[in-house]
Amino acid sequence: MVMLTEQAATITDARVVLELPSRGFPEEEFQQRLAKFQQSMDALGCDAVILTTEPEVRYFSGFLTQFWQSPTRPWFLVIPAAGKPIAVIPEIGASGMRRTWIEDIRTWPSPRPEDDGVSLLVETVKSLPRHNHRIGMSLGPESLVRMPAEAFAALRERLDATLVDIADTLQRQRMVKSAREVDRIEAICRIAGQAFEHLAQHAAAGQTEREICRRMQRDLLDLGADGFPYMVAGSGPGGYDSIIMGPTDRVVEPGDLLIIDTGSVRDGYFCDFDRNWAFGRVDNAARDAYRVTWEATEAGFVAARPGATTSDLWRAMQSVLAAGGSTGNDVGRMGHGLGMELTERPSITSSDETELANGMVLTLEPGMTFAAGRQMVHEENIVITDRGARWLTPRAPEALPIL
Repeated sequence: MVMLTEQAATITDARVVLELPSRGFPEEEFQQRLAKFQQSMDALGCDAVILTTEPEVRYFSGFLTQFWQSPTRPWFLVIPAAGKPIAVIPEIGASGMRRTWIEDIRTWPSPRPEDDGVSLLVETVKSLPRHNHRIGMSLGPESLVRMPAEAFAALRERLDATLVDIADTLQRQRMVKSAREVDRIEAICRIAGQAFEHLAQHAAAGQTEREICRRMQRDLLDLGADGFPYMVAGSGPGGYDSIIMGPTDRVVEPGDLLIIDTGSVRDGYFCDFDRNWAFGRVDNAARDAYRVTWEATEAGFVAARPGATTSDLWRAMQSVLAAGGSTGNDVGRMGHGLGMELTERPSITSSDETELANGMVLTLEPGMTFAAGRQMVHEENIVITDRGARWLTPRAPEALPIL
């Protein structure tokens, strides 16, 4: 197995030099994750846990591949009550898995729809010590089982054990990032922040949303991003009416407002933040709405500290929005967890009440409707430290930029 070092990589272009962490993690990182999770398994009385999704498998193995984009084959990682994880995967992935710290790799010739890994998985689980006849899987909210429904039904029947939902336990562990994980999230935040700065130098009225975003996408790759699985844009006269659609071929006109929200990724970790611009001119309503949402992120940042809750952050931001004339917010929350996935638990809502802890990475995303059909949303990324919050994104300007 190739051991990774913690040396920095350097990405350079004509305008900026970014010092970025090396890719991957040392074995120590996975040992720590596993030890903590196995303690939780013991408390739940689980003899083993079966993981089926890309972030779950990668979290414990380091197996990073784009092959998950194919829905043809299921993949499994078995976490025993003691000892290292066991990979139960299609033969096509064996060589890649051998590059990780996983040693026990069991394969079958997939695709094989009549028995695509189920028998091998059952055999693997039943070969482990069975004290409680309880097997864990992610079955709860914000989780899924990545295998065909018929195969899952067969697995459930053949395991001869009670299935225990471990989604909440695993999600809560993943909420708290290690220092190395935070470094990787901050790196992609810096990359995207630089790309946003470059955008202000080339975007202009007369271009389409798609043209502006395409130039930013090229910039992201040049600066060191691996991709941008999420990039949306919206524009309109003095505002926009959606933050989850686009970019489109709409031509940006003088007096328009443009938002771009990117979930870019490097080394398997995401950023998620947006920026707003006006073109040529801006009316007072849009200028004031921008300032209100900017101040709401300030309020959320101040409230973000260990021991506070996600709902404390929501109330801090909502009070600023309400005082600033907000007539509503149809997003449903004002931020969320961030890391190996674009959105993770917790959600910043009035009722979530998740207690913040050192190492949690969050987005602050206050939004408001400030006129009919006109929204303003502002988003930043932060990490909770023992001294309070720290910005991971380069802070947006206090006043709405006009291009």
